[in-house]
Amino acid sequence: MKKIIYPEKKDWMEILRRPALNTDTLRNTVKEVLDKVKTEGDKAVREYEERFDKVKLDSLGVTETEIAEAEKEVPIELKAAIMLAQKNIHTFHSSQRFEGKKVQTVPGVTCWQKAVAIEKVGLYIPGGTAPLFSTVLMLATPAQIAGCKEIVLCTPPDKEGKVHPAILYAAKLAGVNKIFKAGGVQAIAAMAYGTESVPKVYKIFGPGNQYVTAAKQQVSLRDVAIDMPAGPSEVEVLADETANPVFVAADLLSQAEHGVDSQAMLITTSEKLMKEVEYEVQRQLALLPRWEIAEKSLASSKLILVRDMDEAIALTNEYAPEHLIIETRDYMEQAERIVNAGSVFLGSLTPESAGDYASGTNHTLPTNGYAKAYSGVSLDSFIRKITFQEINGEGIQNIGPAIEVMAANEQLGAHKNAVTVRLKTV
Repeated sequence: MKKIIYPEKKDWMEILRRPALNTDTLRNTVKEVLDKVKTEGDKAVREYEERFDKVKLDSLGVTETEIAEAEKEVPIELKAAIMLAQKNIHTFHSSQRFEGKKVQTVPGVTCWQKAVAIEKVGLYIPGGTAPLFSTVLMLATPAQIAGCKEIVLCTPPDKEGKVHPAILYAAKLAGVNKIFKAGGVQAIAAMAYGTESVPKVYKIFGPGNQYVTAAKQQVSLRDVAIDMPAGPSEVEVLADETANPVFVAADLLSQAEHGVDSQAMLITTSEKLMKEVEYEVQRQLALLPRWEIAEKSLASSKLILVRDMDEAIALTNEYAPEHLIIETRDYMEQAERIVNAGSVFLGSLTPESAGDYASGTNHTLPTNGYAKAYSGVSLDSFIRKITFQEINGEGIQNIGPAIEVMAANEQLGAHKNAVTVRLKTV
């Protein structure tokens, strides 16, 4: 990890730069796959599965028999853990239910909002180096609570044409309606356009590699909504001299093992802590099963020493981390000063892993600085709010003249007339 001591503000932008994720160079490759799936449907998806995932599929859909068999294969201990996590995710997201109320803006004019579920949503669960059954829970659970009628899941199969049993178990538990064996760009295309097997959805959720990210960006331009822009995963630990260096190093490494393009940052006011964390990262790294991935990720990760907590907070808000862990003496007070972050973990006993799995908050979060403008996935991500208004005779008399004046001044005569003809009747 690169060490930076007392950086000047003029250098912040360079210091906080993420590992480059340039999807522009992938555009033509991605477009070719999207276009082929759009025109050839299932046939194209199966061809790309054979080419990219090295598996020859007779059909894309996961059968009820496969789901039942998968349930038997998941160890009891893992089932219990998945059930606990799903319960906590359900509890937290259920608390976000919207309750609209009718508001009388002036006498005779009543306005209100109604929350309506997005009817068809698509969830993408990567295969890659780890089976992300936790992401199934994070996406399908709020979709189920929202009342989405069709919850479609795509995930790449292994070379035997099977989906990891824990993914299938989590999908069934969380209310997924249909599961398909499709990964990468072809999966995004199938959900965006629809094929003979895969239904077209209205919004696509889920993480993925740079090809998946580029595909989501392209289909979102005209065909389907997406959850948020996404880049590689990241964590920042904000710490003072009271932090436990063993915990801090463990938190940095838990992020670094996600992928070679992940980023882990320590911003601290304590030089002693920074040195201890540097040692601990190396000690713990050697013990990790995914140490080679973590080691590459650490090459773009940083240990930053700042003068005081005011500077640490300013630097943190500028970075806008996906995950922020605050391990300071007064962590609750410092948390109040955070305005740009995806999810915040408070105190020495709250690791990022808790939010990744089982505390109840969602782990699908804005990366790459998007936390300055985007929220993580929540119940709101799966609903739309429709506004309603009702105006009676008294109401049209109260606001009608103002509407006429405004419409006339915008030179929209038909707008004015729609009010005028009503005012003549009351």
